[in-house]
Amino acid sequence: MPEEKPRLLIVEDDQGLQRQLKWCFDEYEVLMAASREEALTLARRFEPPVVLQDLGLPPDPEGVSEGMQTLRELLTLAPQTKVIVVTGNADRDNAVRAVSLGAYDFYQKPVDTDVLRLLVGRAFHIFALEEQNRQLREAQLTSPMEGLIATDDAMIKVCRMVEKVAPTDASVLILGESGTGKELVARAVHSQSGRKGARFVAINCAAIPEQLLESELFGYERGAFTGAVKTTLGKIETASGGTLFLDEIGDMPLTLQAKLLRFLQDRTIERVGGRQEITVDVRIVCATNRDLQAFIVEQKFRQDLYFRIGEVTVSVPPLRDRAGGPTVLAHAMLRKYSNVGGKARRGFTDDATAALEAYAWPGNVRELENRVKTAMIMAEAPLITAEDLGLKDGAEDPLLFNLKEVRMRAERQAIRHAMSITDGNVSRTAELLGVSRPTLYDLMEKYGIRVSQ
Repeated sequence: MPEEKPRLLIVEDDQGLQRQLKWCFDEYEVLMAASREEALTLARRFEPPVVLQDLGLPPDPEGVSEGMQTLRELLTLAPQTKVIVVTGNADRDNAVRAVSLGAYDFYQKPVDTDVLRLLVGRAFHIFALEEQNRQLREAQLTSPMEGLIATDDAMIKVCRMVEKVAPTDASVLILGESGTGKELVARAVHSQSGRKGARFVAINCAAIPEQLLESELFGYERGAFTGAVKTTLGKIETASGGTLFLDEIGDMPLTLQAKLLRFLQDRTIERVGGRQEITVDVRIVCATNRDLQAFIVEQKFRQDLYFRIGEVTVSVPPLRDRAGGPTVLAHAMLRKYSNVGGKARRGFTDDATAALEAYAWPGNVRELENRVKTAMIMAEAPLITAEDLGLKDGAEDPLLFNLKEVRMRAERQAIRHAMSITDGNVSRTAELLGVSRPTLYDLMEKYGIRVSQ
């Protein structure tokens, strides 16, 4: 079966220009309309992703009133459609007005077919990306791994590990930088387990003072200390039958680590001030942004506890290492917070998309979420710009569309991935990648990769 051509709707009343444009865009299925009524009819029937529209349409071919009304109705009918408006020479004000109404871009006559083909091609590319984002978001709405969006091999691996470990009762240790979404992974483990009907109880071990953390975890009996006026259940008992999520486990004091280890071994607890042993059935999921191996060497974390909580270890990659992740997540957040600021936001400008991919995201997903929410409040136009996001304009950055840069990113990621599999063994890494050792050394030098990484 021949591949179906993408549909392009051209709204133009000049028959000579119609023929020229139809010839120019022969790689598309071109739909022609000469008036607002024809344009809306074709848009309803064929749902074209991209529309190329002249602003001067009958019965007002010398003005823009009919063209502006056509633009409004097209975007009301199909808000995701990318409309490129074509204006007369020196008519920049109306072009800017059209963009403020929601047009994707504008082009001023006389027609340069090469430039116009480039604009249309980019519009189709952006539409395809946004459609993929919408599909991912819709999949998340019905997925037990709500909020987890995998755009690269590393995150796909995380999702697959969750799928495998969730049905078991194995203790899970989630490692990753602050803001990478470790609690989302923990909730996904719970929601896909046999305990999903019971409670998911979370506690941040770094946020509670040491003298209070024990009673928060294990509970206390009446009279155990000043102010203990009644027996109170701790988080462990509260989570009985479900899942207990211990966030920032690396910050737990050593004295409490010993008591937690005993619970994990015996599955019984004693409340503070009590002597009765209480059996509790709960699954433990822990997370930390600390280097627990280094903490063990420094005697800040018990090695025996490490092995107990880390029967399965899941490493969540930072956002900067997720190819395409910032853009996809930003669009997902745009839909999640669609009512923030009281204005509809249709997407991101090209400079914003480039800036999202170029930025290093030291605060990871949490920082991205904050920037998107702020931009939705502060942005004036339907499309969010790099300035709205508080990021450097990335429009001139070739990261998104430069094949050389894409190839370099892929090579860098593949080498690091292979190195992690082989534990830094250069010979095995070269064999796995299908290159010679000298070639691998050259690539490592080119990308600044050391064996320790």
